[in-house]
Amino acid sequence: MIERLTNAPVPPPMRERVREILEQLEAAYGVPQLHRNRNPLDTLIETVLSQSTNDRNRDRAFARLKARFPTWDAVRRASTREIAAAIRVGGLARIKSMRIKRILQEIERRTGALDLSFLCRAPLEEALGFLRSLDGVGPKTAACVLLFACGRPVFPVDTHIRRVAGRLGLIPQRCSDKRAHQQLGHLIPARHCYAAHINLIRLGRDVCRPRNPRCEVCCLIQYCAYAHETGMSSLSERRPRERRSREKAHRARARLLLSSSSPEKTYG
Repeated sequence: MIERLTNAPVPPPMRERVREILEQLEAAYGVPQLHRNRNPLDTLIETVLSQSTNDRNRDRAFARLKARFPTWDAVRRASTREIAAAIRVGGLARIKSMRIKRILQEIERRTGALDLSFLCRAPLEEALGFLRSLDGVGPKTAACVLLFACGRPVFPVDTHIRRVAGRLGLIPQRCSDKRAHQQLGHLIPARHCYAAHINLIRLGRDVCRPRNPRCEVCCLIQYCAYAHETGMSSLSERRPRERRSREKAHRARARLLLSSSSPEKTYG
């Protein structure tokens, strides 16, 4: 059974707009497949380590933490200084070490074990509520754990997705993380949560950049409120042949990246 956090219907024009946007993204980037072979607690700690750093440093910090401590219980029992030393390469080591230790202590206190596999079976709202109640776990971190480790139909919203969705007019340009997650989680169909998350991040990193966005090669320019407001949408009308050529090259590059990388490791 597919679970959703709200039953209110999406207005048909918006539903059709979102459907077309997702189709364009999949035409450009393919359809990433989720491989559920992760431990939810591992994913939670990885996502905490991903905060304010890049994927490479997150992975290095996680690998060093696992190499230094054989079990999560060993991490729980370690001092924050020892944890910080292990994860220093990921940045903000002092803050993250305290957060990780408190999270592990709280999970053990409340469940009697360092095991979050129950989140894959619990009602979706209860699973989100449990994660959100942990120190330092916000909407994105909670959603990442449930989507990546459990395959639950939730939609994590990172900085790239917020920027793209804001420019597309799917959410307000300035809104809280909670509202962004609620609104986009309501708009994105359950079966598209994973692919939409990965593809929007790819678009945000490579094309819809914070500064100097590459609107001329964007597969979503016809839906983009930002492009219309700034006059960039006229690029697609003035230079259709050039734009199609650039789009074709961009899509080939996107598919190459998709086949040679591990997008399911992306936590935004």
